Amino acid sequence: MSSKLVVEVLDASDLLPKDGQGSPNPFVQVNFDDQRQRTQTKPKDLNPYWNEKLVFTVNDLRDLPNKTIEVVLYHDRKGDQACRDKNFLGRVRIAGVSVPLSESEASVQRCPLEKHGLFSHIKGDIALKIYAVHDGNYYPPPTRPPNAASIKTEGTPLQEINNNKLEKDFMAGEKKTKKKKEKEARTFHSIGTAPSGTPASAHPPPMSSGFGLETHLMKEKAPKVEARTNYAQAGPPTVMHMQIPKPNPEFVLVETRPPVAALMRYRAGDKTASTYDLVEQMHYLYVNVVKARDLPAKDVSGSLDPYVEVKLGNYKGRTKHLEKNQNPVWNQIFAFSKDRLQANLLEVTVKDKDIVKDDFVGRLLIDLSEVPLRVPPDSPLAPQWYKLEDRKGDKINKGETMLAVWMGTQADESFPEAWHSDAHDIGQTNLANTRSTVYFSPKLYYLRVHVIEAQDLFPSEKGRAPDVYVKVQLGNQIRVTKPSPMRTINPIWNEEFMFVASEPFEDFIIVTVEDRVGPGKDEIMGRVILPVRDVPSRREIAKLPEPRWFSLFKPSLAEEGEKKKEKFSSKILLCLCLDTGYHVLDESTHFSSDLQPSSKFLRKERIGILELGIISARNLLPMKSKEGRTTDPYCVAKYGNKWVRTRTLIDNLHPRWNEQYTWDVHDPCTVITIGVFDNFHINGSKEDVRDQRIGKVRIRLSTLETDRIYTHYYPLLLLQPSGLKKHGEIQLALRFTCTAWVNMVTQYGKPLLPKMHYLQPISVRHIDWLRHQAMLIVAARLARAEPPLRRETVEYMLDVDYHMWSLRRSKANFGRIMKLLTGVASVCQWFNDICTWRNPVTTCLVHVLFLILVCYPELILPTIFLYLFVIGLWNYRCRPRHPPHMDIRLSHADKVHPDELDEEFDTFPTTRPADIVRMRYDRLRSVAGRVQTVVGDLASQGERAQAILSWRDPRATAIFIIFSLIWAVFIYVTPFQVVAVLVGLYLLRHPRFRRKMPSVPVNFFKRLPSKSDMLL
Repeated sequence: MSSKLVVEVLDASDLLPKDGQGSPNPFVQVNFDDQRQRTQTKPKDLNPYWNEKLVFTVNDLRDLPNKTIEVVLYHDRKGDQACRDKNFLGRVRIAGVSVPLSESEASVQRCPLEKHGLFSHIKGDIALKIYAVHDGNYYPPPTRPPNAASIKTEGTPLQEINNNKLEKDFMAGEKKTKKKKEKEARTFHSIGTAPSGTPASAHPPPMSSGFGLETHLMKEKAPKVEARTNYAQAGPPTVMHMQIPKPNPEFVLVETRPPVAALMRYRAGDKTASTYDLVEQMHYLYVNVVKARDLPAKDVSGSLDPYVEVKLGNYKGRTKHLEKNQNPVWNQIFAFSKDRLQANLLEVTVKDKDIVKDDFVGRLLIDLSEVPLRVPPDSPLAPQWYKLEDRKGDKINKGETMLAVWMGTQADESFPEAWHSDAHDIGQTNLANTRSTVYFSPKLYYLRVHVIEAQDLFPSEKGRAPDVYVKVQLGNQIRVTKPSPMRTINPIWNEEFMFVASEPFEDFIIVTVEDRVGPGKDEIMGRVILPVRDVPSRREIAKLPEPRWFSLFKPSLAEEGEKKKEKFSSKILLCLCLDTGYHVLDESTHFSSDLQPSSKFLRKERIGILELGIISARNLLPMKSKEGRTTDPYCVAKYGNKWVRTRTLIDNLHPRWNEQYTWDVHDPCTVITIGVFDNFHINGSKEDVRDQRIGKVRIRLSTLETDRIYTHYYPLLLLQPSGLKKHGEIQLALRFTCTAWVNMVTQYGKPLLPKMHYLQPISVRHIDWLRHQAMLIVAARLARAEPPLRRETVEYMLDVDYHMWSLRRSKANFGRIMKLLTGVASVCQWFNDICTWRNPVTTCLVHVLFLILVCYPELILPTIFLYLFVIGLWNYRCRPRHPPHMDIRLSHADKVHPDELDEEFDTFPTTRPADIVRMRYDRLRSVAGRVQTVVGDLASQGERAQAILSWRDPRATAIFIIFSLIWAVFIYVTPFQVVAVLVGLYLLRHPRFRRKMPSVPVNFFKRLPSKSDMLL
């Protein structure tokens, strides 16, 4: 019995128009083992949908890994055979080794379409599902021998297809012959879908592409979600590529195609969706309860405490009750999700608040079929007066209420302030904690305080030389000078401090002069209090303001009038200024979202717009399982000084926010941070309860293509003391639009930070302290907003503990350095292979190129830059197709030791027992000892280089200078080209003329002395 290969062609999207009218007539042709089948033609459709199964015969299933499946998209020109190259819409090739052997193991894969030439214009992608159906006998793929990398096969897995073959080969249908060059094909893997009994070896092992590039492409099976697979492509043998590690399918990005207006291109004709075009449209029924008048009295005292109850099905919202008011004003808005409408009538009831039972005042019934639709930018709907009715539906004599009812979307300006039906069980006092809000960080400045000297100090003990120092305080920031080197009543310090000040300048600078009388005993000699608002500002490198003398007063409860009676007081000379030319760092420079100086006159112009659509999340973990509830998630996004917070969705593991926000972009080399949190401040939670972290995502804008919409599910990863944990996935839509191309290109040639950071740099030690103070100021200010953005949220978004010691992070940084050195080692290995004639053809070509460059030295630089251009152009084919995200392998978070995590999450200072601290200290000593050895070896090599001419070894220095003299004479009398040829041919000589022993220059260098023998 023969086996079958099934290719399910589902759909394609964003195809290239080919008919000259903005749309193609696409069909798919699949070629496999001299068999050819095609789908139906979809006329005039840029996003066709086929859902057809094409079945092919497989004679021997064991030969399937050596076959290649070709999927080609064409434009049907209705019999016109002219201009065949214009019929081609794109293609995909899949290696047979990646085809699963059952339908249960197969998953839908969305593949980007390939070009057939370097300069052809192709775009779009296609969704496929491929699997084999065999006759019941399972034939495992043939095992490759250890030296299989050198065997040339027809379809080598895990390599990119060679796209330089012309399209006419496909159109003619000629039988393909085997090439000498190794073919490359795409490979699909579905991880986690195999039965439990399937051994791990059933999956094809990762193979090398032959050029130093290993790719492992794995995607998690997700039924209902189409994953777009990206493929690395092999380059020429002389091009180095970075090793791509095998990703865990649980932590990869999943590309999606949500039904948002920007991707649908308004195919339905609803252009009103363009207001929020990066998120799905969500319709709401809005009820604006404005006020009431002439309400009848219900209490014995002749008054009432009215409130309004808005009810729709099982959802019920209430306004605040107003005591003893027959003409109340509420101005409250209620929003009911259209997806959860449970009734056709909206019931608005006015009630009187009472101790035992609330009294009925009147009600109003509104038919939802008569509610108008309002779409921004329409003006707000005008509220109207409605007569109240009794329970039987008859009009009552007194009482009217003013309402406005309409259908709208989340783009409505009433959306952020509205009471939402998904928060129906939240009290009025905690309702503000669930609303979406926009915050702005306070404007920060660096305050420079230069303490110069003091005069005429009065020590408490006459005849004793005072030991004086100065303490400067701004808010919670305190800096102290060193004691004056001269113990006198006129001390001099000449020390400069930097502080972080914020607008509005309500703080005071407190400068205190203290005398150290004894151990642990200090005495205040004088104090001056200065308002920050009176401090002059300085832009860039302008001259500092002139120092000023300030009078010092004794800290006492004396009134200001008594101070004026003093005829004589001590003085202190200070120089104060606000440096507005710096950018106050409140987050790490590596992933900063704002690089603008404090002064608005020095800021850069806008170069673009960043739009973020927070669509939804899925598979969140329950964070309140102990309370019998799941999770109350909300999102926070931070870019520049603008923070946004979405509304909190109550008790939801699959929330759908669909909120869109916009930022101005001034520098492309910045990062936006999106975090997800669980709200613990609803239903009257205590103030000291902290919102729990769920995960966050960082995206660098410079890695995004302009005007392209990125829609992905990002894994929400959180490192905890128990290890790395995935808390779910968040779906984001991102678009970066450039409005000033020239300014954006010139930004790459300008410094990252403002000028002052380079002209008058702040030391690293001080900049870290200032960054921490800026984080505290931002967190304290946002925590005072309403609703508050709490301190734990701000600290997590700003990575407040990023500078703390972590053995895991140290290993990650060491791995990054080793990865860079691997590239240098690859160049050295390539040069060594050339010198040892590992590949004679390549070595001969290098000899020819070397002789050409020696004879024509003016070609050296053009050749180097042309080579760099070719490498960059070739690597463009394998550029990243998706935004960056958290890499657990790079972070060393997947295999970290539990004790290392416990140390990373320990407080400062430590709270662990003494034996654990001792063990960690010994471990740190061991690691530091190895680092110390490496640093010592580097120092020894540098000292040997210095010893060449220092006469520390007189014989070695004499040999070197005599040899240098001989070489100077030889090079002077010999043409440079001859010397270069001789040196080059000597370095590239055949292994037959080489020895295994080290060369004479290496032996000479290693014998030079270093200073290691001088260390104790």
